[in-house]
Amino acid sequence: MDFSIPSDIQDMLANVGQFLREEVYPLEERFVSGAFADLVPTLEEKRARVKEMKLWAPQVPAEYGGVGLGFMQHAMLSEELGRTPMGHYVFNCQAPDAGNMEILAEFGTDAQKEQFLLPLAAGKSRSCFAMTEPECAGSNPVWMKTTAVRDGDEYVINGHKWFSSAADGAAFAVAMVVTNPDAEPHQRASQIIVPTDTPGYRWIRNVPVMGHAGDGWTSHSELRFENVRVPVANLLGEEGAGFSIAQARLGPGRIHHCMRWIGICERSFDLMCGRAATRELAPGDPLGNRQTVQNWIAESRAEINAARLMVLHAAWKIDNEGTKAAREEISAIKFYVAGVLMAVVDRAIQVHGAMGVSDDTILQYFYRQERGARIYDGPDEVHKTVLAKRALRGFGMKK
Repeated sequence: MDFSIPSDIQDMLANVGQFLREEVYPLEERFVSGAFADLVPTLEEKRARVKEMKLWAPQVPAEYGGVGLGFMQHAMLSEELGRTPMGHYVFNCQAPDAGNMEILAEFGTDAQKEQFLLPLAAGKSRSCFAMTEPECAGSNPVWMKTTAVRDGDEYVINGHKWFSSAADGAAFAVAMVVTNPDAEPHQRASQIIVPTDTPGYRWIRNVPVMGHAGDGWTSHSELRFENVRVPVANLLGEEGAGFSIAQARLGPGRIHHCMRWIGICERSFDLMCGRAATRELAPGDPLGNRQTVQNWIAESRAEINAARLMVLHAAWKIDNEGTKAAREEISAIKFYVAGVLMAVVDRAIQVHGAMGVSDDTILQYFYRQERGARIYDGPDEVHKTVLAKRALRGFGMKK
């Protein structure tokens, strides 16, 4: 493997880092303490600057208005953007929109691309992905109760979803629904595009996460589909292909998540070191003199470096051999990097003392919002089981 980074990518990352430090970091206090809707006008100004920098929608092919960065290049950019909660949003490569752009570009019809993809890629609309259901365990993704029954040229959708990120204010949802209940488990579901102004689509609430419900893009919604009728033309890909489309989205998506988490780790590491070097326990006696703090810094540095190399290797394997061949690597980084993330943020908070749990730093936001890293996109325990079972097959274990 070649570990060098092309000079043009280094320059891009440096420019992005400078832009974030100068224009986005200063907005974090408002982002943490206020409503997202109040910050949108200012963020639109920053998004306009990103367009001027020709870095808008970096993961989107140029034909749809993006930069068309390669997979590895975008992974590296994702780390830089992850240093601030607003980084991906300002560059229009935020979840869940980024994933929806990817599957619309790959599986969407020309009409779907015109109606849904182009406004999304241009930043004129937002979307959500409705899969998780409160009545069914998210760790068993083939089990869901939301159905879509064909009636002539329409699907009639009924069901209950929650933790549909960014549904508050979204123009459409990509809903995972059961269309073929008698098929094999992984061929029962389909993905259907549902405009949120369709009669019967009901936004119920933003689910509070550790006491914060959020709003707009910074939220996770509960939804109900009550006899929602949409054209059969809104089917994404083939009927029964919902899970194969989801896997096409989730494999690369986990790379982007993990690189974003590493960006959070690096930001938290910088804050931890800055605090340790300047916070005095007595005149002339900085906190960084304490061996325990030095151990935390050293462990964090090693763990972040190891996590990054694991993720880049998984990305390299996807690039060279495909997502299916990299399944073990994807499972490994999902739980390993999530664990490193929580450990580094926790140490940074501890070094900051009472200030660490206050809203005076971004650390409390990272800790509160990213605890879900060990749950979403498959809980850690599922990924560990996948990895362990594949290892045990080599020793003759059948199940």
